[in-house]
Amino acid sequence: MINRQLAPEFRAIDNISLIRPEHQQLGNGANVFSFNSGDQELVRIEWIFGNLSFDPAKPLLNMAVNSMLTDGTTTLTAAQIADKIDFYGAFLQVDYGYENSQVTLYSLNKHLQHTLPVIADILQNSIFPEKELETFKRNQQQKLQVSLQKNDVVARRTFNRAVYGTTIFGYASEMADYQTLQHDDMLAHYKKMYQPSNCTIVVAGKVEPQTLTLLAETFEKNWTNTAVPAITNQPDINAAADLFYFTEKPEALQSAIRIGTPIINRSHADFQSLQVLNTVFGGYFGSRLMANIREDKGYTYGIGSGLASFKQVGSFFIATEVGADVCKLAVTEIEKEINILKTELVPEEELSLVRNYMLGSLLGSLENVFSHADKFKTIYFAGLDYDYYDRYTATVKNITSDKLIQLANTYFHFDQFYKVIVGKY
Repeated sequence: MINRQLAPEFRAIDNISLIRPEHQQLGNGANVFSFNSGDQELVRIEWIFGNLSFDPAKPLLNMAVNSMLTDGTTTLTAAQIADKIDFYGAFLQVDYGYENSQVTLYSLNKHLQHTLPVIADILQNSIFPEKELETFKRNQQQKLQVSLQKNDVVARRTFNRAVYGTTIFGYASEMADYQTLQHDDMLAHYKKMYQPSNCTIVVAGKVEPQTLTLLAETFEKNWTNTAVPAITNQPDINAAADLFYFTEKPEALQSAIRIGTPIINRSHADFQSLQVLNTVFGGYFGSRLMANIREDKGYTYGIGSGLASFKQVGSFFIATEVGADVCKLAVTEIEKEINILKTELVPEEELSLVRNYMLGSLLGSLENVFSHADKFKTIYFAGLDYDYYDRYTATVKNITSDKLIQLANTYFHFDQFYKVIVGKY
């Protein structure tokens, strides 16, 4: 019997073990990575495609094509696709990201023979019906209209455009852009992007030999590459020259603040150390930004900082919404906390807490085999290997306050940060 009057024994995390995938390549060029673990007769299968090169003249194609994959094929309507998936207790979703788009299926193993052909049909025979396309345009315009009333959304869009320029990372859709979507353009984009040579398939769950055999039979024989390869290289990123952006909203009760800068990405040797510095500064609920601007000053319900990492670039950002009357004061306090990081060593007690938090978060995030597959995707699409996580744990456990103050002085220059305010200032 557990004595619940005693706190659990504290144990340091020595190492973290990750499940590594089995790999095979189908004859058509699609790569399959499988993670076999667990007793439940369930698998998650992801078909991940690199987005085609961003075209400013037709900026919505990557997003729109992915979003409408399930809206009809040459043999099935959108309703029939949904009915087939629901009938077998499966779940299907499509997701768009800046660099990759994907189709995800959760299915019981015993029903894969029925659910996989639906996915094959979607990836080979989608037609983007005109009626559904018009509905998609109208719905997206309505959502955009609502979103643009939110200060934090406007701030994020402005910040991304400043940091990432006129690229897929900095693009922010406008109402008129949806009228550029044409059926023929979407179909041509679809045929280039959704082909096996541009596809990575990640399978996680109870992956038995017959699972992989069925997957190969369904997605190898009849799925062929087109004569036009998928070009997924993105244009160079040129950040804006202006550093300050203010969108005034005289009636605003709150002002949205977004501050940050382009920075190193995950492949840089300093990135993992910078993650520790970011956690100290604003990366968790006990961070300095939260302690100062939420707990001490009461300017906001929440504030945080983060690191974004893409193949070409990374960024560091601080985001919050504060009372409109204290916006300038909040920005001053943010700068103050930046300067403290650059001039004062992080106390060992605080650093120890952050170390435990970060290692505990990593360990806690590995709750099932799907989480292990997600960790693999993070490094695979960044061109890294599993040594990344070994270096991460070693860095978190051994980093010093001297290293953190050095990093702060190298990467954090508040006068060179982009600053976006939406509301009152």
